[in-house]
Amino acid sequence: MSDTKTFINPTLLQMKFSRVINLLATTLETDLPSAMDVFYRSQTYKDLMVRENGLHNFSDRYLADELMLELQARQ
Repeated sequence: MSDTKTFINPTLLQMKFSRVINLLATTLETDLPSAMDVFYRSQTYKDLMVRENGLHNFSDRYLADELMLELQARQ
């Protein structure tokens, strides 16, 4: 195993965030700023930022579903 950090193109990661936020806005039937607030305050986002765990490799739909489960668990 290598000691080098996992490289993820930051532009591609931001594009993934954008797609997940759009899916979240559609699912929640809310506006983009509200969906962004939910996304960037979520544990899922925090987990995405730990690049070594590979969560960024999961589909946009999977991540949006994880966010929905996270929201349901809070209620």
